[in-house]
Amino acid sequence: MKYVDEFRDPHKAEALLWQIEKLCPILEKPIKIMEVCGGHTHSIFKYGIEEVLPKAIELIHGPGCPVCVMPKGRLDDVIAISQNPNVIFATFGDAMRVPGSKTSLLQAKAQGADIRMLYSPLDSLKIAKDNPDKEVVFFALGFETTAPSTAFTILQAAAENINNFSMFCNHVLVIPALQALLDNPDLQLDGFIGPGHVSMVIGTDPYQFISRQYHKPIVISGFEPLDILQSIWMLLQQLVDNRCEVENQYNRLVEKAGNKVAIAAMNKVFEVRETFDWRGLGDIPDSGFKIRSEYAQFDAEHKFTIPNLKVADHKACQCGEILKGVLKPWQCKVFGTACTPETPIGTCMVSSEGACAAYYKYGRFSQVVKERETGKERVKV
Repeated sequence: MKYVDEFRDPHKAEALLWQIEKLCPILEKPIKIMEVCGGHTHSIFKYGIEEVLPKAIELIHGPGCPVCVMPKGRLDDVIAISQNPNVIFATFGDAMRVPGSKTSLLQAKAQGADIRMLYSPLDSLKIAKDNPDKEVVFFALGFETTAPSTAFTILQAAAENINNFSMFCNHVLVIPALQALLDNPDLQLDGFIGPGHVSMVIGTDPYQFISRQYHKPIVISGFEPLDILQSIWMLLQQLVDNRCEVENQYNRLVEKAGNKVAIAAMNKVFEVRETFDWRGLGDIPDSGFKIRSEYAQFDAEHKFTIPNLKVADHKACQCGEILKGVLKPWQCKVFGTACTPETPIGTCMVSSEGACAAYYKYGRFSQVVKERETGKERVKV
């Protein structure tokens, strides 16, 4: 298949690995690289990239899964809105099985709530027009990747004067999250594989602080195997040259200034929240969007009474440590035993971009073998 096979060529992958192996001895120390985006995590496991890299390179999985970083309290808010008898609640499928403190959207639907899975937020406008006697609420979540589409949906609702439609806005921003990680003394990283999808919207300029203030290299990467291998090689080359720069491996889609139309739509509809509570990372200042007062009629937080409580995670769940890159998924006490994709305890096992889901799907059994070799036992709850 043209334009896909080129990025999965085994001979080119072998050549890149050879170049990576040549650079590792020059650095004379183990290298820790964080891939920020959950899409990269899944590609790394799907194509076995971690298995073929030199042992001196450790990949750390970051907080770039939008469903995973939703705190349990916000999920309880979502479920409370959906259980309003006058509400049709619309969401992407990823969020359906994520557990709140008592139930999930899927369980709420089974108990009678009118919850519908969509592929586009614009579909929720059609539902609103078809059901004028109901309030239709869309669960808006994700990084800057998805925020433009929800911004355009609100602009469309305003243009068509659809007054029985609103959004529960939970969009989060990648730059403050990266800054929080860099300020964490427990996490010593040598560089970042930057998120490709987010960067298609915001460009490469916003990452300059990573090299200037924290003296770390970052390479914005695509999602195919050769993209990721080339990005790792570019990072190592920077370290060998003692450089700290923002480089763009994904230049076939990412531009320096980003997508100006998408950024304009986001700026028109959203403003930055003073703070947002992230699962695992806690309250991070200026790290989320809220709907501007000019569009308050489309803001579910204005239309509905929302519990807005902070709820602690299950005591056995270590999603927070995994999202911070402090633990690997297989090191969680309940990974693969009490917590599986069929019976998830934490968000990282539910989401299609979650690190635990990636390990379980592509790497669980090799880690189990390693644990048996070292005599460790899994914990059940």
